[in-house]
Amino acid sequence: MAPSAPPLTAPGQASSRTRSGARIRTRRTTRRVPQLLVGLAGYGASVMLLVQSGLGAASWNVLTEGTARTLGVSFGWATNLISLLVLLAWIPLRERPGPGTLLNIAVVGFAADATATVLPVPHGLPAQAGYLALGLVALAFFDALYLGARFGPGPRDGIMTGLVRLTGRPVAAVRTVIEVAVAAAGWLLGGTVGVGTVLVALLLGPLIGFFLPRVTVSLPTEPTLTGSARCADGAGTPGRGESACRSPRRGRPR
Repeated sequence: MAPSAPPLTAPGQASSRTRSGARIRTRRTTRRVPQLLVGLAGYGASVMLLVQSGLGAASWNVLTEGTARTLGVSFGWATNLISLLVLLAWIPLRERPGPGTLLNIAVVGFAADATATVLPVPHGLPAQAGYLALGLVALAFFDALYLGARFGPGPRDGIMTGLVRLTGRPVAAVRTVIEVAVAAAGWLLGGTVGVGTVLVALLLGPLIGFFLPRVTVSLPTEPTLTGSARCADGAGTPGRGESACRSPRRGRPR
C-alpha cells in the first residue's frame, strides 16, 4: 500500500497563516465600520440632494409616492410597507441580512432629514441641475461605499446583490433594470417622474458598477475555505456576479 501524500501545508504554517488572516481581518474591521457609517450617512444626504433639486426623485421615491397616493397612507408608512415587501423578496433570492441591513434603515432616513434642515433650496435651473448632478454621483459613490464595507446590503440593495449573484449579470445591468422597473411601477401608481428620475434610472447602475470594485474591502479567507464558502460569506468579486462563485467541476453555482 503506497504511503499517503504529505499535507500541502505544514500544521505550523497553517496555524501561522490563520493567525495572520485573523490579524488582517481585525485591521480591516477598523476600516469597514467607519466606511459603512460614512457610506450610509452620505447615501441619506445624497437622496435629499436629489429631492431638493426638484427635477425628479430617485426611482424608489417615485414608487413610495405612488404607493402612498394609491393606498391613502403617509409617505413614511408607504416607505415602511415597501421595505417589508422588499425584505420578503429576499427569501427566494437567498439573501441574508447583516448589520448593514439594520443600520441602513436607521441611519439613511436620519441623515436625509438632517441634510434637509441645513441644505439651502436651489434657485434657478443651473442650481437645480447642480444638485441633481452632485446628488446622482454622490448617491452612486456612497451606495458603493457602504456595500463595499461588506456588512450586508440595505433592503432595496439586497434585491440587486441577490440578482447579481443568481444571474451572474454585471451590477450595472442589474441595477439599471431594477431602477427602470421601479420608476415605471411608481409612475403607474401615480408617482411623479421627472428628468432626474430618468437620469438616475439609467446612470445609477453604471456608476455603482464603476465605484464598487474600487471601494470594496477585500477580506482574507482561512486556508481551508473553499470557493463556495467564500461566496456564502459574500467574498465574490464585486461586479462579476456569480461567475466568480462557480464550481470548477460542474460549472454551476455552489
